[in-house]
Amino acid sequence: MRGRLRRALIAGVAAAAVPGVAAAAEPGKTDSGDTAWLLIATALVMVMLPGLALFYGGLVRRKNVLSTIMHSFFGLAIVSVVWVLIGFSLAFGPDANLFGVSGLIGNLDFAGFMNVGLEPSPVYAKTIPFVLFAAFQLMFAAITPALITGAFAERKRFASFVLFTVIWSIVVYSPIAHWVWATDGWLFKLGALDFAGGTVVHASSGLSALIVALLIGKRVASSEKFEPHDIPMTVLGAGLLWFGWFGFNAGSALTAGGLAASAFIVTNTAAAAATLTWVGASYLNHRKVSVVGAAAGAVAGLVAITPASGFVSAGGAVLIGLIAGGLCYSATLLRERLRIDDALDVFAVHGVGGMFGAVATGVLAVAAIGGVSGAIEGNLPQVGIQILAVTVAAAFSAGATFAIVKAIEFILGLRVEPRQEELGLDLTVHGEVAYQS
Repeated sequence: MRGRLRRALIAGVAAAAVPGVAAAAEPGKTDSGDTAWLLIATALVMVMLPGLALFYGGLVRRKNVLSTIMHSFFGLAIVSVVWVLIGFSLAFGPDANLFGVSGLIGNLDFAGFMNVGLEPSPVYAKTIPFVLFAAFQLMFAAITPALITGAFAERKRFASFVLFTVIWSIVVYSPIAHWVWATDGWLFKLGALDFAGGTVVHASSGLSALIVALLIGKRVASSEKFEPHDIPMTVLGAGLLWFGWFGFNAGSALTAGGLAASAFIVTNTAAAAATLTWVGASYLNHRKVSVVGAAAGAVAGLVAITPASGFVSAGGAVLIGLIAGGLCYSATLLRERLRIDDALDVFAVHGVGGMFGAVATGVLAVAAIGGVSGAIEGNLPQVGIQILAVTVAAAFSAGATFAIVKAIEFILGLRVEPRQEELGLDLTVHGEVAYQS
């Protein structure tokens, strides 16, 4: 977000300095091209929710596929309402100066989408309707808690999931989004770079997933192995995530131009590179070419490039992807050794991948692309800023999630009954089955 404002300033100066060159659109005036692109990008990010549902749904046992899919689908509905009522205002509203401290949370000026109109915003959406910017950010807010659901798949009470999603969206996501992306957020002012959500989305959800997995405990052991029931479904979901991620990253440019194109190509490049290394590492370990590993590797690359997508070159994207694939795969092996039942490896992929990508942004950022130099161009302090930002966001997410889960456990309980878990949540919670035979 900080990079976006810097880039807009640089573009404006360049346009004024070169005779015959005009800006694509005047600040404060709606540009139809930018608006059309952001409408498409918003829809692309929305497609990531059903993509995630299929990705996660294929990885669980067949008796829990509907309950797993429902987490992503129903989560979109929950957060859509929460975002309009209060979430967007807390994230992007003018600073509330909480307890005399600035940069922590937005006020309620935009609650219920008050003052979120059809005209551009002079701060966040200079060439698109402000309401479209809010809608675009809604999709980020919706997918973030949905990512966490993979950690407690096959065993969490549905009512507890609903309450967790509401509270986590308000108490964890909105404040972190304000810190990093709001112009008066304290990490934004510090200079933290997060183009599309490596810190705000992935580091926060990944650490939260780890805490939930530890607190809710392991799934009930049975004669069934905890193996994917439908790998083609998982690969289809990964493909939809890859597709939607172009809106996630390239859309974060907020304009239809060169920066969006650069974010598009580095997104694809990192996903491809991580797929290669994950599959290669898996082959060295098991002597099999894993299809699930290819899907997971692609997602790991997409996660890692997210914070860097508006700041690094294609070469930097190759490096980020290659490292992320191996790093996230190694994290899954560590999780297995520690016997932590993060059912769908949310922490290994999103937590580790997001934190690595955030730090790599500080190393590989190129001024010619995003207007900010990284360590590769001599700006060593940027690495320290990135480490601080991701550490604070991760620590806050973990601590707040611990408190939220403990409160919900006291109020509602976390897990379904052992008998329900044994029979499967599809039948015992939803009264439906995915497959008739």
